[in-house]
Amino acid sequence: MWRLLLILLPIPALAESVVATRTIRAHSLLSAEDMTLVAMEIPEALTDTAMAIGQETRVAIYAGKPILAAQIGPSAIIARNQIVPLSYTAGGLTIVTEGRALARGGVGETIEVMNLTSRSKVTGLIGPDGVLRVGPTF
Repeated sequence: MWRLLLILLPIPALAESVVATRTIRAHSLLSAEDMTLVAMEIPEALTDTAMAIGQETRVAIYAGKPILAAQIGPSAIIARNQIVPLSYTAGGLTIVTEGRALARGGVGETIEVMNLTSRSKVTGLIGPDGVLRVGPTF
């Protein structure tokens, strides 16, 4: 009888979460040695170390603390205050100018830049070549 009861009772599944094995400074690239899996479910924490390897930390992460998806991102290829090319494309027209990055960012991220010609702020998507695509279709 008790065996049947054990089979029918729901048993909670244990989930794993990724935590830092050491204190990791902001803007550091993550490697397998920087993190480990623990047998507990931590809300918003990563569940697979492969998701974080090679990513860059956005903030400092302390030893034993969970690594959250919002705390990491692609490695930055544009630094704050860097002069970057801006490209606006509409139909067959392409305009290229320069801007000053107002934030750091990696490939696929959206950042604000100041157009050096017009002195206006624009938002652009960082391409793999380091060019910011601006305009309605980026």
